[in-house]
Amino acid sequence: MFDNNVFIDGTCKNVVEDGKVIGYEMQTYITYYRGIPLSMINYIAVEVDGVKVNPENIRFTPDHIDWFTLKEMETVGTIKWEYGEPGTVRVLAEGGLSKGTHQVTLTVCTRTAYIPMPLEGTMTRTVVIE
Repeated sequence: MFDNNVFIDGTCKNVVEDGKVIGYEMQTYITYYRGIPLSMINYIAVEVDGVKVNPENIRFTPDHIDWFTLKEMETVGTIKWEYGEPGTVRVLAEGGLSKGTHQVTLTVCTRTAYIPMPLEGTMTRTVVIE
């Protein structure tokens, strides 16, 4: 239902800090029609070339200021991810994605106070790392 909101085309890239590639990231829109506190993100999952990423290596930010593990987000009720604002999913992986073509799947699942089931979106994109 919300698949088109997930994994913004052209946003997957390696992340360099202090001259080292520490992982890779991609952007996504919320799988809902309003903003929500981070504690209402049910889960985020990433898969690369058929291999699931360990959730402990995933970080999320709605604003590029505050970064959270998925576990930390469970209790973050004061920071919201606003509708229409891209959030960034980062995967910590030394060396990032290797050069070449990869199949990357991103799943974002949110919940709301009045809908009894989670709202999930999944998108697989072919990305090229240069």
